[in-house]
Amino acid sequence: MAKVRDLMKRQVVTIGPDEPIINAIKAMAEGGFRRIPVVQGPMLVGIITDRDLRQAINSPVVFHEISYDKYVLTAIYVGSCMTRDPVTIRPDADIIEAARIVEDKKIGGLPVVDGDVLVGIITVSDLINYLIGTLEK
Repeated sequence: MAKVRDLMKRQVVTIGPDEPIINAIKAMAEGGFRRIPVVQGPMLVGIITDRDLRQAINSPVVFHEISYDKYVLTAIYVGSCMTRDPVTIRPDADIIEAARIVEDKKIGGLPVVDGDVLVGIITVSDLINYLIGTLEK
């Protein structure tokens, strides 16, 4: 049985909780990501998703001007809109456990941690690509 360590991405783009959300938006756009682990040093402290960012900058009940949007992008920090204590998985876990977690929790990816230290990330895309490769054999 394949393990999470066999599928996870080890080179993970991260962000700090004290960075403005514009940095998270830029990193997601440049990398094609929908989530970025939030770290302080090597320790995972949260995760921020494209949904978190949309909720932080878009209020459906308030009409605002472009100058307000520019202000929000630099004045709101990642730590204020990230998900704290995200669901995680260990690198030695079976990929079935990872698949069950993302399905049960309806999430698109899991930070992989060794203790509290971020060592990778595994996403639904990684799991689907593994399934496709396995079925094609």
